[in-house]
Amino acid sequence: MNFELKALSLGAAATLQCDLLVLPITEKMAGKAAALEKSGDALSQWIAAALAQGDASAAAGKQLHGYQVSGIQARRVLLLGAGQGSAKELRNALAGAAGFLKAEGVAHAAVCLSALESPDIAMAVQSLNEALYQYQHTKPSAKAVAIKKITLGVANKRNASAAFALGQALAAGQTLAREWGNRPANHATPTHLAQVAQEIAQAPQMRCKIHGPKDVAKLGMNAFLAVAQGTKEPLQFIELHYQGAAKKQAPVVLVGKGITFDTGGISIKPAAAMDEMKFDMCGAASVLGVFAALAQLQPAINVVGLIPACENMPDGGAVKPGDVVTSMSGQTIEILNTDAEGRLVLCDALTYAQRFAPAALIDIATLTGACVIALGGVRSGMYASEEGLAAQLQAAGEQALDPCWRMPLDDDYAEGLKSNFADVGNVAGRAGGSITAAKFLQRFAGTAPWAHLDIAGTAWKEGSAKGATGRPVGLLVQYLLNRAQDD
Repeated sequence: MNFELKALSLGAAATLQCDLLVLPITEKMAGKAAALEKSGDALSQWIAAALAQGDASAAAGKQLHGYQVSGIQARRVLLLGAGQGSAKELRNALAGAAGFLKAEGVAHAAVCLSALESPDIAMAVQSLNEALYQYQHTKPSAKAVAIKKITLGVANKRNASAAFALGQALAAGQTLAREWGNRPANHATPTHLAQVAQEIAQAPQMRCKIHGPKDVAKLGMNAFLAVAQGTKEPLQFIELHYQGAAKKQAPVVLVGKGITFDTGGISIKPAAAMDEMKFDMCGAASVLGVFAALAQLQPAINVVGLIPACENMPDGGAVKPGDVVTSMSGQTIEILNTDAEGRLVLCDALTYAQRFAPAALIDIATLTGACVIALGGVRSGMYASEEGLAAQLQAAGEQALDPCWRMPLDDDYAEGLKSNFADVGNVAGRAGGSITAAKFLQRFAGTAPWAHLDIAGTAWKEGSAKGATGRPVGLLVQYLLNRAQDD
C-alpha cells in the first residue's frame, strides 16, 4: 500500500480531492461542536451539524457516511466514533472502516487525524494496512481492492514522520508474517521460508545462512532431525543476522518455531481443523516479520534470528512414541508424544543460540492448546527466567497493543517431565500443559535471560475470520526498539 503523510487541517481536508475522506472523531472533539460550526470550512460545519442533530457520535463503533457533501471535494465522507481517542479506540474505529476502504471505486482515500490530540500515527498506519489486507496467493478469484493510495493527514508532518516510518515498517513486517502464515503448507515449505529469509537479508547490515539436513546432522541436532524424519520435505535451519550496533554488543536472539505443517506424526491429530496446522509456523513467520521491519528501521541493536523449519509427518520412517533421541545439548529425550514436536525442534535451536552469548534469548511458538484454553486469543502466554526481561516484554506488548501475560515457571511443574528411560520426557500430564512445555524448553535455554512466548491462541483466528494475525511482530519490534533506545 502506498501511504503518504501530509499536513492536513480540517479546512484543507475539505478541499482535498479523493474518493473517500475518513475522519475519526473523539468525545473532546464532539464537545467543541460549536467551535467547529464557527470555523468557516464546509467539513467542520458538516461535522458540527451532524453532531448537533445526533446523526454523528464519538461513541466507539458509531459511523456516519456522507455522499457528495456540499463544499467537500471528496466523493464520500466517513465519520468514525473513536471514543477518547486512545490507540486501541483508534485502531478499532479504523478497522470498522474496512468495508468502505475496500469499496469499488475507492482508489485514493484520505484519513484525517489532525483534529485529534496526540493520535497514535504508527498504530493508524498498521490498522489501515491490516484493514486492507487480502489473501490472494492461491485464490485467483479474490478480487484485488481498488485502493492504491492512502493519505494520512496530521497537524504537524515533521513531528509525525518518525511514528509514520515506524508504522510503515511494522505494517510490512506484520503483513509478511500474516501472508506466510496464511499460505498452505505446499506453498510454504521449509525451503520457501529459507528463500524468504535470503530475500530479507539483502537489506543493509543483514546476512543469512541456511543449514540443510547434513549441516544439522553435523551439529548434532538429533531432536530436530527426529521430527523431520517422517517427511519428504527437507528441513531447513535458517540463521538470520542483523547488525545495527558494534560487533562487541551481545545480540538479542529470536527463535521461531517453523513447523510448516503438523499432522501430529504417529500421535496423529483428529481430522477436524487439521488444516489449521499450516499455522504451526507462525513463530517462524513472526521472526521473518521482525527482520523485515528491522530492514526498514535500521535500529542500533544486534539481532539473530533462528528458525528450525520442517514438517511433522507420519510415514514409515517417522519417529515413534517411546523413541529416545540425544539433543544437541547432550540431554536425552524420551519422545512420549510425537505431537509435542515443537519443543523438540526448539530445544536444539536454543542450544545453538548459546554460541552467540545472547543478551536475551526469546523463543516464539504456537506451542500448546493448553495456552489457548488459559488465555484465549487476547494475550500471548509469556514465560521468563528473569524479572527484567519479563517486565520489558510486558511493557512492549502493552505499548504495541500486542499484549502478553506472564505465566509461572515454578520448578514443581517440571516433575511430570521425568522419565525412566531418558534425561527428560517431552510431555507431562494434561494439567498445566503450557507450563510444562515451557519448563521443558527452559532446560535448554542456558544462562542468558530467556523468555518463551506461546502464541497458539494469538497467531491466528478461527471460523469465518480464519487467518493469521501477524502477532507478535508488534510486541517483538517494540521490545527491540525500546532496548536499542536504552542501550
